[in-house]
Amino acid sequence: MIEILKRMLRSPQGALGLIIVGLILLVVIVGPWFAPYDPEKMAPLMRYKPPSAQFWLGTDQYGRDILSRLLHGARATVVLAVLATVLGTLVGAVIGTVSAFLGGRSDEAIMRTVDAIMSIPSLLLALLIVNLLGKSSVNALLAIALAFAPGMARVTRSVALAVRKQDYVNAAIARGESAGFIVGREMLPNVVAPIIVEMTIRVAFAVMLFATLSFLGLGAQPPASEWGLMVSEARRFMHLSPWMILWPSLAVALVAIGFNLLGDGLRDALNPRT
Repeated sequence: MIEILKRMLRSPQGALGLIIVGLILLVVIVGPWFAPYDPEKMAPLMRYKPPSAQFWLGTDQYGRDILSRLLHGARATVVLAVLATVLGTLVGAVIGTVSAFLGGRSDEAIMRTVDAIMSIPSLLLALLIVNLLGKSSVNALLAIALAFAPGMARVTRSVALAVRKQDYVNAAIARGESAGFIVGREMLPNVVAPIIVEMTIRVAFAVMLFATLSFLGLGAQPPASEWGLMVSEARRFMHLSPWMILWPSLAVALVAIGFNLLGDGLRDALNPRT
């Protein structure tokens, strides 16, 4: 682990990604404690205030402090995106590994089903799922996880096919071990590295997808301080206070860039050729 960290720090994108993601995680953990105001407290006399010493990032249409809402909204946006990515990765990893282990017609049937689902764009699939389940942050999380699972299944299967041919897997089959034991104990632990890299990169897409669903009114609901919802509410007041839409948009972009850079650096660090 220390060696991987050293390799990442030697890579410009890896070092920058670690710094950005580290700052984001710091905001997620301790950000709400440093919020200067209640993120949901309305102050009609303080509406549309520009950035100042009192309100560092200005106020919104209800007089709420934008900085406080961003600090509180980090948990709603980043944590849910990470959970959705982890859940989708776990489901996809199990499907891909099982498919590679079974092989033959079973593998063909599973992968053709995965290919059919992957033909639907992730955003469209997430929209369909949320419309079926209902509008809420939890349903948006499930929708993103299900939208990511097919792609992760395809990535995992490509790695698991090589693992399936290894001697320790054949030895487990010869010992008469169950399929669940072979998949869970012999194959899955040996496909972790590429899955982690892919998962790290997909967190960036999950953040943008979750923000998009909230922007469309299908994710977080008012008065939540989720960043996509903040952008959606601010678009009607851009002519009065452009900073209302600027700061949450920059926050989403920064998280996406940070996790993308981290994924690139992690991929290079785990690549034995480098």
